[in-house]
Amino acid sequence: MGDQVLSALSQYGFPALFAAVMVAAIGVPLPVTLLLVVTGSLVSQGVMNFWWAIGVASAGSVAGDQIGYAIGRWGGTRLVSKCIALLGGRERLAQAEAKARRWGGWGIFFSRWLVSPLGPWINFASGIAAYSWVRFAVWDVLGEVLGVVIFIALGRTFSDRIMALDAVLGDFVWALVALVAAVALGWKIWTATRHPKTS
Repeated sequence: MGDQVLSALSQYGFPALFAAVMVAAIGVPLPVTLLLVVTGSLVSQGVMNFWWAIGVASAGSVAGDQIGYAIGRWGGTRLVSKCIALLGGRERLAQAEAKARRWGGWGIFFSRWLVSPLGPWINFASGIAAYSWVRFAVWDVLGEVLGVVIFIALGRTFSDRIMALDAVLGDFVWALVALVAAVALGWKIWTATRHPKTS
């Protein structure tokens, strides 16, 4: 599927870029980081305009995030249940909802670009948790624009080493996700040992 998306990007340009980042933000597993890096490479070759690429990719990402939020908040039981099944089940959704409540706006911001695998979950969970839409939209736009600028700029700068750059970015993101999970687990263990339950 990744090759097809990249082929569509080179063939159809901005409409394909918008559509791909939007459906990825909703939760469809597409190689968005690689897509943005390739977009940066196309910018360096003069195929795409830098500012148009940033604007289109940011708009698509934000649109997908808003759809995910809307499904969580106003989608109704049947639609929510279908999305939960597609995304991985109620347990993962419950974890994301807890994170959305705990992290608030910063969780939305960082899940746009730093820990992007959590993004669709945070969108959906923020809607279910009835997190303020205005605040969600502000943090969402800030995070998405920053992420798009970072990855497109990297692609433009390192256009001759796209695949190597994508591999490094992928390893970094998953290492960061693992680190966040380890810190959260360590914190739970530490608080549990400091305040043991008395029977």
